[in-house]
Amino acid sequence: MLAACARGTTPPSRPSPSTGADPARTSGAPGGAPGTATTASDSAGGRSGASGTPSPRPYNRVITSEAITRRGMFAVHRVGDKLFFEIPRKEMYKDMLIVGRYARAAASDPATPGGGFGSYAGDQFGERTLRWDRSGNRVILRSPSFTITADTGLSVYRAVEASNYPPIIAVFNVETYGPDSAAVIDVTRLFTTGIPEIAAIRGSVDGQRSFVERAIAFPDNVEIEATQTGTPTSTGGAGSGGAAGGAQREAQSVLAHWSLVRLPEQPMMARRFDERVGFFSIRQVDFGTTEHRSVVRRYITRYRLECSERMAGDLCYPKKPIVYYVDPATPDVWKPFVRAGIVEWQSAFEAAGFKDGIVSGEVPADDPDWSPEDIRHTMIRWLPSTVENAVGPHVNDPRTGEILNGSVRMFHNILNLQRSWYFTQVSALDPRARRLPFPDSLMGRLLQFVVAHEIGHTLGLQHDQIGSSTYPADSVRSRTWVARMGHSPSIMDYSRFNYVAQPEDSIAVNDLIPRVGPYDRYAIMWGYKPIPGARTPDQELAVLEQWSRMQDTIPWYRFAASNAFGSTGTQSEAVGDADPVRSTGLGFRNIERTVGYIATAAIRHGEDNTDLRELYDRTVGQWANEANHVATLVGGGTVQHKSGSQPGPVYSPVTRARQAEALRFINENVFRTPTYLIRPEISARIEASGMIRRINSAQVRVLNNLLDDGRLNRLLEQEALQRNPSEAYQLSRMLDDLRRGLWSELSTSRPVIDAFRRDLQMDYLNAIDEKINPPVRPSGQTSVSTFGPPPAPLSDDARSQLRGELVTLRGEVQRAIPRAGDRSTQLHLQGALHRIGAILDPKR
Repeated sequence: MLAACARGTTPPSRPSPSTGADPARTSGAPGGAPGTATTASDSAGGRSGASGTPSPRPYNRVITSEAITRRGMFAVHRVGDKLFFEIPRKEMYKDMLIVGRYARAAASDPATPGGGFGSYAGDQFGERTLRWDRSGNRVILRSPSFTITADTGLSVYRAVEASNYPPIIAVFNVETYGPDSAAVIDVTRLFTTGIPEIAAIRGSVDGQRSFVERAIAFPDNVEIEATQTGTPTSTGGAGSGGAAGGAQREAQSVLAHWSLVRLPEQPMMARRFDERVGFFSIRQVDFGTTEHRSVVRRYITRYRLECSERMAGDLCYPKKPIVYYVDPATPDVWKPFVRAGIVEWQSAFEAAGFKDGIVSGEVPADDPDWSPEDIRHTMIRWLPSTVENAVGPHVNDPRTGEILNGSVRMFHNILNLQRSWYFTQVSALDPRARRLPFPDSLMGRLLQFVVAHEIGHTLGLQHDQIGSSTYPADSVRSRTWVARMGHSPSIMDYSRFNYVAQPEDSIAVNDLIPRVGPYDRYAIMWGYKPIPGARTPDQELAVLEQWSRMQDTIPWYRFAASNAFGSTGTQSEAVGDADPVRSTGLGFRNIERTVGYIATAAIRHGEDNTDLRELYDRTVGQWANEANHVATLVGGGTVQHKSGSQPGPVYSPVTRARQAEALRFINENVFRTPTYLIRPEISARIEASGMIRRINSAQVRVLNNLLDDGRLNRLLEQEALQRNPSEAYQLSRMLDDLRRGLWSELSTSRPVIDAFRRDLQMDYLNAIDEKINPPVRPSGQTSVSTFGPPPAPLSDDARSQLRGELVTLRGEVQRAIPRAGDRSTQLHLQGALHRIGAILDPKR
């Protein structure tokens, strides 16, 4: 049997994790470690150190008759301004988790986007595993980690343990002992000074203006709230969170809430991760295998759902359902739709065998101890923010991946984002969207979609970006298909509203909006359905493989997130992307209709033209998004994750014919000026000038996508790996097609180039200049990739071909100048000729 290094806390279902520090979980306060202002608590022995020699006193001299006591996992005592923990011997050496959230956030700092500290109540500022150790008359607070493992019966376990010594967060003198030898320690400074591992604010924490507000004990957790006041300092500019030049900033205060929870004493049996099904995961490196190397083991994150004896037909009721609470601060009009977004997932848990596996709970109105920050309560928070977004993070047991809390954060202006998306994508299909504001019934349904999506994340699911591409492209126009299957199989896809459907398709308006779909039910089944007889994660693998192989015959069960390969199926904001050319063409038809509705929708008596500008700009942005779905075909490919038992490639390039078709579509429908987007009657109300730049910016987004370094490199590699290179869409052919499309006027007898095309052609030259003559980075500055490894640089071969394109274009421009049909075209071509010369010979 495999046992835990962490004193019996690791299940016998996998190798024992060593419990050293986990750098990935050392989050501390936002923005880095706080400063070191001296406080009363500091001077008594340092923020993290015990003061002097321990000298326990009689119990009643420490916990006096004035103490306010709450008993639970610990007894917590408030004596004046001090907070004492009375830690029973049975709670020593047990694995715990502390999660910090703001109960009341500091006022926003205008110098820092989003606010100087936490920005909003409910925001999490830290998370860390803890363990209380006893050493004589001292209690040591350590932070164990579970990222490296080995069977405790193996000799290599000694090396793992010796290389993973848990760091000390704080040391406390034992002030007294309780009747059962429970150690009583003064933990006030843990919550009122700037101990970096758990501090609520960045900067110097002033102990004179920081104090414990309340502490409540429950059987499995302790909840603490304290006001922390800090004076942030920084030597950076405003963007770094401090005043420019290192100037002292005004103090700010937050009401911080910490949940200290005992991790389950019987850890949940972990379930192995499979890249074919989109769950978030934890990682552990096992040094005790027989594979002659360390092995990274990944386990999915999921709630613990176990069947009770109560049944509903073939379904069981869970012993403990997943409960989501709706923030009482949510506007009343939206609360029913938020609840609907919760219970929308019930069908998915039924696929996993559970009746009412997920439910909506009611916040108790008469329980003073109930707190939305309590880790036991999963909340859908409503935040007073102008951010147009929502997020669904979760907190999990680092040993097993068990989700302990999955609170959703709904920023108020997510309403505006949904309004804009729905108008730009499907106002041609839903008359309700053609006038602002939307009716509450529509706006609420859009909100339900967002809530359901974010709840999916808190259940452990990643974005399923491949979802919409697994349906046949024509199916999203079928009224019966969409009613039964949706226009994407997953609400976790970044597929918004069905902009491909046409008015004549008569799609029901409710079916234009994503919902929990076939993939979501499959994924929840895969991750949550019990597997009878399995006692370890490895014993589940055979059944999990059978479930994963269902993807062989049901393509919409497949999963893939965005990747650097250039997969055509993992695009954001796409519908019908099994055939991006056809679907984008249909989407453009709807956009042409939509621009005709903008003025009617946005112009309101007595109001300014803010809505008019916003809807117009976002409609043009939607046009660019759809155009880029086609661009991804060029140098792109398809992906299907497979195990070793599945034949065939994982990555396959798009055929030459489809790539050429995509570029032809772009030349004809994107780079040729989209006149239907040019609306002087709108621009005259919002600006004196800017129309050319607006259209040009949208086109340049597509141009830059086509000329992306990774795309050009992939085209070269596809050619090199093709047995018959002529069957590949060669980079030289792609660049030739692009040049001919962008400069098509040069092939006419008397070229006339309009202002929009002139701008686009010069941007083409600028883009190639950046490829051939990349700007020199300042010393020490490197390219940083936010997601994944940094992209490979553009190959020298690609640069040579780009240079050759300019040489060819130079000759064409020279020959066209005498034939120019008007003065503007002639001057433009002369300028282009000069620009080409400067690019080819920048030192001249």
